[in-house]
Amino acid sequence: MRVTGKVVVVTGGANGIGKALCEAFHAAGASKVVVADMDAANARAVAAMVDGAAFKCDVAQEKDISHVIEETERQFGPIDLFCSNAGIGGGFDPMAENAGGASDEPWQRSWAIHVMAHVYAARHLIPRMKARGGGYFLNTISAAGLLSQVGSPAYSTTKHAAVGFAENLAIAHKAHNIKVSILCPQGVDTNMLRSIPKGPQSGDGDLTPEQVAKDVLAGLEQETFLILPHPQVLGYMRKKTENYDRWIGGMAKIQAKMREEFGK
Repeated sequence: MRVTGKVVVVTGGANGIGKALCEAFHAAGASKVVVADMDAANARAVAAMVDGAAFKCDVAQEKDISHVIEETERQFGPIDLFCSNAGIGGGFDPMAENAGGASDEPWQRSWAIHVMAHVYAARHLIPRMKARGGGYFLNTISAAGLLSQVGSPAYSTTKHAAVGFAENLAIAHKAHNIKVSILCPQGVDTNMLRSIPKGPQSGDGDLTPEQVAKDVLAGLEQETFLILPHPQVLGYMRKKTENYDRWIGGMAKIQAKMREEFGK
C-alpha cells in the first residue's frame, strides 16, 4: 500500500511515534492525515503541520473512536488506513513483589488502551471496509508482544493480547481485502521510553520516531504483517521458540540484574 492520496487516521498522533507517522504520511502524499489524541493542543499543532485535522480522543472509550471514524469519513471520505497507535507505559516496577500486582487499575487501563482500542477500531471500521472492498489497519504494538517486558506484567500481557487480536483480524478478513500490519519496535526515543525504568528495551539500538516511521512506510508498501524496526528482534524470537526454558532463564537473569541496579 502506498499512502499517496489516502485518508489516514493516527491515534496517539500528538507525540512520539504517532507524530512521526503523521509527518511521514503527509510527506508521502496522503490526502488527509487525521490526528487523534487525548492531548488536544498538541494534536492540533501536529495537524497544522501536516495540513490535517485533529480530534480529541481517548482510545479507551469506544464512543471516542466511533466519533473519530464517523467524523473523518463524513468530512474527508473513506478511511484507507487506520493506525491504532496510542499506548501507555504504565505498570513498570522492577521491584514488584508479585507479578499479579496489588490492584486492578494498571491491568484495566493497559487492557483498555492496548487491546480494546484495536477492537473498537475494527468493530466500527470493518463493516465500512467490507462494503467498499478493503482497507488497512496498522496496529502499533511492541517487541514486548513478541518477547516479553521485564518489569511490567501488565504491559507485556496486553501487548501479547494485541498481537493475538491482530493475527485474528488479518486471518478473519483476508478474504475481504482488509490488510493488517503490526509495528513491534524495541526502544524508541520517546517520552514513554524516558518515563520508565531502564531495561532490556533500552540501549539495544534505540531508534528515533522518524526512523520507525520510515520503516512503517516500507512495511506498508510491502504489505508485510510484521514490521520490525529493530531487526535483532527476529533473532530473539527464534531463540525464544528454540528453547523456551533457556529463554525464561535468561530473562530471569535480566530481571535479577534490573532489581539489583534499580535497588541501589
